[in-house]
Parts: sequence; structure tokens; C-alpha cells
Amino acid sequence: MAAAPAWGGGPLPVVTTSTDLQSLVEAVGDEAVRVQSLAPPIHEPHAVEVKPGQLAELKSAALLVRIGLDHEPWLDRILKTVNDPRFMPRGSAVLDASRGIALLETETPRVRSERGVHVHGFGNPHYWLDPENARPITAGIVEALARLAPTERTRFETNRKRFLAALDGRLAGWLKAVAPYRGARVVVVHESWPYFCRRFGLTIVAAVEPTPGVPPSPAYLATLTQRMRESGVRVLIAEPSSSASLVREVAERSGARAVTLVSSVGGDPEARDYLSLFDVNIRRLTEALAEKTPR
Repeated sequence: MAAAPAWGGGPLPVVTTSTDLQSLVEAVGDEAVRVQSLAPPIHEPHAVEVKPGQLAELKSAALLVRIGLDHEPWLDRILKTVNDPRFMPRGSAVLDASRGIALLETETPRVRSERGVHVHGFGNPHYWLDPENARPITAGIVEALARLAPTERTRFETNRKRFLAALDGRLAGWLKAVAPYRGARVVVVHESWPYFCRRFGLTIVAAVEPTPGVPPSPAYLATLTQRMRESGVRVLIAEPSSSASLVREVAERSGARAVTLVSSVGGDPEARDYLSLFDVNIRRLTEALAEKTPR
């Protein structure tokens, strides 16, 4: 980012690759930024269709903020179309929000896809689902924005401090709500939740997708649901994009209670920003854990 020029005035046009990053940029930049997410809140990671208007926004953006790792296999095609060296890897107008994050599952063997499929090949990319990771993410955002608008640095730092104070207050409440269920065993449909579960003391024993993005075989499903019954798994965590029929089948065969958690801001009307995303998920999770599941 050292070569990034100062912006000439007016709100900084920023493009992000997720609604979560959009929310965090808005928290830091406030009225000094105008932010658009290329990806909608609910989407298949490898199947984002970017509209012509969004391409125009990217071409005129002062900054691109991306999740990084292999979470955006669709982005390479978009950047080739735009053909702006500022947006190439390590370009002057790119902030990779994964830098500085303590990644999980970096040693897990993965089958690399030649078709651009999101397979968590460089570690689990769903790091924003640990609210503590908002600290390094927003620190990077402050630095990136301040390089473009140096006179606004104090404003960005003040906004970040205010946001983190609100985060600290809410985090204390979230941890207290989940405390009675620490150690609960859960199964996830997609491996979006290791950061979230580690933060809130849950144990993920398996994923319905044996490899991220790959549907389970009948044999795998039979073995999984039997293991879930035998090991006392209480909750099956799905997402809005999960196959409803698959979630229903796993829940019925295992006896676990299915709960849909929201993995991105805007994936539910109540999850309107980064903090309310966790409000929704903690409420749904604790309600599911509190209910006794018939076996």
C-alpha cells in the first residue's frame, strides 16, 4: 500500500469482496467512505456474478478490500476484465484483510481444485466469524484509508476506537450467553465456523461436506449420522445457502437439532451490520442448545 496515492477529496470509493468487510470499512470510514460489496450476503463462494455497474465501481475505486486466501476464486476473472495493475495481488490499491490473522486449519490437507472451487486450500478463510478478528481487520482498514486520505487518519482511528468499544461490550454479553454450553459438540454443514466455535467454546466434531463445497456421498452420510448419534451431537449448524433437504435429512437421521446461523452481514434482515450479525447468531445458537433434542 506504500505506493497508493492520496485521494483528491470527497468520500473514498471503496469496493469489498464481502458484506462483512463492507460493514467494517463503513464502521471505520463512516461518512468519509462510499462502500460497495461485489458479493451479495448469500452466495456460493465460487459462483458470484458481478454486474456491469459493479465493474464500473471497481474501476473507479480508490481501494479494494478482499478476504484473501482462496475464498474468492471468482475474483481473478473480474480483475482480469478490469485490467488495472492497482488491483493485482499486492497492488497499490488492495488490502488483503487476511494478513495479520492467526489462521486455523493451515495444516489440513486439501485437494486443490483446477476449476476455481473454494476448498480452503490455504487455511480456513472464514476468519471474520471470530469477532476478535475485527481488531486486526479494522487496524488494516485504518492504515489503508489513511494512506489515501492522510488528513482523515485521526477520524478513522477515533471511529475504530468507538467501534471496538461497542464490540467489547457486546462480546462480553455473547460469551456470557454461551457459557452454559461450553464444550457442546456440534456438526457443521460447511466449514465456515471453526473461528466462531473456538471463540465461543463449542467443539466441531465433523462437517457434512467432507471437502468444502463437495456434497457428501450416501456412504459418508450414513457413517456421519451414526457417529452423531453415538457421540451425542446436539446441534447441526447450517447456513442460509445450505441445501434444505440435506439439512433436514441429516437432522432426522442423527437426532440433532438443526439451526441456521448467518455467515455474512445481510444474510438475514436482522443481521444488518457486523455486530448484529453476532447478536442473531448467538441468540439462535443458544436457543437451539437450550432445547432438549429427542433421540
